[in-house]
Amino acid sequence: MNHTENQIEVHVGVDVSKLKLDIAFHPLNLHFSIPNDDHSIQIIIQVQKQHPVKRIVTEATGRYEHAFVFACDKANLPIIVVNPISILRYAQAIGVFAKTDKLDAAVIARFAATIQPDIKPIPDKQSRLIKDLLARRSQLMEMQTMEKNRLQIMPKEVHSSLNRVLRVLLKEIDQLTQKIDQLVAQVKHWRVKSEILTSVPGVGKILAYTLLSELPELGKLNRKEIAALVGVAPMNHESGNYQGKRRIRGGRPRIRTVMFMAMMSAIQCNPVFKRYYTHLKASGKLPKVALIACMRKLIVILNTMVKNEERWSSKIV
Repeated sequence: MNHTENQIEVHVGVDVSKLKLDIAFHPLNLHFSIPNDDHSIQIIIQVQKQHPVKRIVTEATGRYEHAFVFACDKANLPIIVVNPISILRYAQAIGVFAKTDKLDAAVIARFAATIQPDIKPIPDKQSRLIKDLLARRSQLMEMQTMEKNRLQIMPKEVHSSLNRVLRVLLKEIDQLTQKIDQLVAQVKHWRVKSEILTSVPGVGKILAYTLLSELPELGKLNRKEIAALVGVAPMNHESGNYQGKRRIRGGRPRIRTVMFMAMMSAIQCNPVFKRYYTHLKASGKLPKVALIACMRKLIVILNTMVKNEERWSSKIV
């Protein structure tokens, strides 16, 4: 590495597929194409260490990026996983419409240099396992719902088959839930934060675990930022004289789904949210709009509780 190179900031873009990684170094105009396997990843790790790398950016590609991301994190390299939509919009903004693996890596590297996304900690192995188990539990819950729906419409002759599957699903869901409980109990910061979150009537363990795994920013942002991050903050839709309705958008859909189900319970068992929901409906809000507003209020309260390390009290509302 020469003296001139040492004065610049290098940004690395990585295009990931199941079988290979395309890696671009900006502004060095270097490109590597390697197999997506442990041995090749270790080699490229050493290559990256030879340069003054400021950021390494890759897209979330359905887990194919995991081996590379975790290897970079273990080697204390500044790895960042971004939403593919952000890369796509950036490519469109700079007029790049052609698509090859090499070109995609170069665009990601330019994105890293221009946008400079924040470097966030990669979850530890225990947290990743909890997140994976929660995702699996969610899949089984969806399957359970589908089988229950079929039970309502299919003839009685197939009910025994449906019921057998439902019993298996219920057993699997229970076993996964117990496993998640055990893992959370083993990690102090998970356990403490979970106890804070579940002190709110209507917030169960699954919502608490989902927030801790999917929303590590909880307790670190202000009320507007946390609501926008989850996707429950209404966004303006205005242009000139046009005044459109404010709508939620973006955010993290898995969190919203679990929060929506939790709020259905909270407006029944939590007096604070029951009053707020009733007030919104009395003011002319549609039930779904009122529920979203309650979700926004809930995530703001939970954010404050985690930030201040305090349990639920109606006084903090």
